[in-house]
Amino acid sequence: MEKKIMMKIRVYFLSLFIVLLHVLNSFGQTSQKQIQKKMDSLFTSWNVSNHPGGSVLVSKDGKTIFSKSYGLANVEYNIPNTNNTLFNIGSISKQFTAMGIVLLEEKNKLSFDDNIRKYIPELPNFGETITIRHLLHHTSGLRDLHGLLGLAGWRSGDLETNDDVYRIIKNQKELNFKPNEEFLYSNTGYILLAKIIENISQLKFDQWMKQNVFKPIGMKDTYVETSINKIVPNNATSYYLRKEFERALEYWGYFGSGNIHSTIEDLNIWLQNFSTPQNNWETAFKKLLFTTPLNNGFETNYGFGIRIEEYSGRKVLQHGGSVGGFRALVRTFPEEQLNIVILSNYSRSNIGSKTNKISDVLLNKKNNSLTKTATTSAQLPAKFINLSKKKLEEFEGIYWSNSEKSGRKVYIKNDTLQYSSSAGNEWHLLPISKHAFIMNHPSIKPIVKFDSITHQMIIKTDNNLPGIFTFLQSNLDIKTNDFNTLIGNYYSPELKTMYSISIDNKSNIYLEHARHGIIKLEQLYNNIFSGNWPVGTVEIKRNEKGKVMGLRMSNGRTRNVWFEKAI
Repeated sequence: MEKKIMMKIRVYFLSLFIVLLHVLNSFGQTSQKQIQKKMDSLFTSWNVSNHPGGSVLVSKDGKTIFSKSYGLANVEYNIPNTNNTLFNIGSISKQFTAMGIVLLEEKNKLSFDDNIRKYIPELPNFGETITIRHLLHHTSGLRDLHGLLGLAGWRSGDLETNDDVYRIIKNQKELNFKPNEEFLYSNTGYILLAKIIENISQLKFDQWMKQNVFKPIGMKDTYVETSINKIVPNNATSYYLRKEFERALEYWGYFGSGNIHSTIEDLNIWLQNFSTPQNNWETAFKKLLFTTPLNNGFETNYGFGIRIEEYSGRKVLQHGGSVGGFRALVRTFPEEQLNIVILSNYSRSNIGSKTNKISDVLLNKKNNSLTKTATTSAQLPAKFINLSKKKLEEFEGIYWSNSEKSGRKVYIKNDTLQYSSSAGNEWHLLPISKHAFIMNHPSIKPIVKFDSITHQMIIKTDNNLPGIFTFLQSNLDIKTNDFNTLIGNYYSPELKTMYSISIDNKSNIYLEHARHGIIKLEQLYNNIFSGNWPVGTVEIKRNEKGKVMGLRMSNGRTRNVWFEKAI
């Protein structure tokens, strides 16, 4: 009798366990379906007629939990995107080039701290040692290819190749800054890394990458595009979205810094190695996360071709890519084994916001933002000191940042020192010492110091690098130049090109170039002007007697290119 009762009890609990297991499994499936539905809803705007789109893959713990493609890979022929569609991943390519360098280092073919002229001896001697590590971290000081080629005469849509970059770089005389003094993103550096791989291996870059990186990792569809004429099946066409969709001309003929084509499946295989690396790949993927402080001790968050950041208090590794109309983003939370890959073939796909929203859904968080590290702003003290108007007048003037290529105005208004970065932006500077102030900004409270010896204004916010602005002029009214002294031709020996300055009868000033045509200049300060791409900023340089000797042009990641005035 007792045996029968015990048997019934066992059967009852077994049945109950099966029912509970079924309920829990159904709940898990329902929850997963809800998550998938939320992610799918982010891309409904991609899935309309005659519209490009993209492909999305999300994996957790090594298993794909969402994978779907939207819109058209080619609008002209109504070809849809699929999970096998190849997209140009732009600057995400840099971590693959970096991996090529890491593999050569592991084979003792090079050292990260080798002088790059050891492998590319034809590069100019800048009087400073540029190492492979500097190229990997974007701390070399080398001017970026896009700015250089633009100033040299390349127009939007003109083909840009590695050979163009090699030819231009050989003629360079100066750097943006001394190596490891700053972080400034430079595509030029990664193009030179590809050259180093070719020179050491004696193989073409695309062949070497296929044999040593893509194939061993299992990325069966990924390849390096070294010629825009190459025909490869399943490639998406990219589009700009302005008033309507326009096909993006394929001018991006360079590799090393970009121009790898891949799929969501292949990129997910790659990302998985940051949390669970394949056999014999663990140390190589760890080395991609090496960081090196700048000379002043400041820690950047850029490893070898990858950004190391935080999201919602979690470590995240990521990089984006943008070329033509292609937009790409890969993100992995290695500790959560969560990977997100979004590839798109049109310019306004807004993949950054979509990646954040997917992260929020899976991490059960809302409205997060990507950050480096948490910092705190300076607080307003209970008391400020009083400085006389005469003392405050010592700080008045215009200050110029040679790195940012921007100016700041400091002036007295209503007996209070004011700071202005642009029209409409004006903040009180409240004195805390004879030479230091707190800027009364609504969201941050930077410390602003004036150095009477170096004639600099130094702005420090939280743990960020200080902004340094050098005194430029005391006259706040900028229209003081005699433009007639500027008229003439200006030649750059580094770029082998010439610009001319002219003035019309209304005293408007212009730059003219054979390929760029006439570009109107706007005066910013006494000897500083600005113009549309590729000009950026133009700084007039004079000798001690005030005679114009030449000018320097800068446009973002390319700084201070010298143009000598022809006599």
